[in-house]
Amino acid sequence: MKTHALKVLVCGAAGRMGRAVRAEMEGADSFSLAAGVDARPVPGVENADAFDYLLAGADVVIDFSSPEAACRYAAACARARKPFVTGTTGFSKKQLAALRTAARRTAVFCSPNMSPAVNLTFALAAIAAKRLKNFDVHVSEAHHAAKRDAPSGTALRYAEHVAAARGAALPPITSARAGDIVGEHTVLYAGPHERVELTHRAHSRALFAAGALRAAAWVAGRKPGFYDYFDLLELKGLL
Repeated sequence: MKTHALKVLVCGAAGRMGRAVRAEMEGADSFSLAAGVDARPVPGVENADAFDYLLAGADVVIDFSSPEAACRYAAACARARKPFVTGTTGFSKKQLAALRTAARRTAVFCSPNMSPAVNLTFALAAIAAKRLKNFDVHVSEAHHAAKRDAPSGTALRYAEHVAAARGAALPPITSARAGDIVGEHTVLYAGPHERVELTHRAHSRALFAAGALRAAAWVAGRKPGFYDYFDLLELKGLL
């Protein structure tokens, strides 16, 4: 066990992002793997039913599972007063409300994208939407063929920032699911005689794993509340 390392319990440990988070911790002095849980039977990963028991040995939870499972894990973290970080997407309004309920008793960090750069572009998307008032806006995204939710949580967050900046409805979003694309997002602003494109392309899931660990280190020890990367990066003052 690494001295003074933050002990992390990974939910959805057998999935793409769960594996990436575990791999990212292997060479990190600041983190150690308390355990990994998943609903699927996978060697080296505990069954999700053991979550409550394993939580006692963790300092923080990182979740990349499913909306339903994430809400259960968040509720357990609230009871145990353990901080909870989730990068799971596809939450309904009711499920987001459940996460906010958990945040009354513990620190909950929720972001549809764990890339600091993507979160900076959320702010840039809002600024551009507000300043380029006569430009049409369209959001597009592409991910690997196995991704279940469409549009992606990141695309929805771009659209929400654009809509909030303009006091208008969400702009149109198009989605593609193909091959092994890690993640690509573009916000298009089309005006008379010109257009602007704000694009982010992820080359590796290690990017999101590192971002999730950064969020875990930041949220550990925080008072109860509902946090995201705008809090971590202090971006709210830009809007």
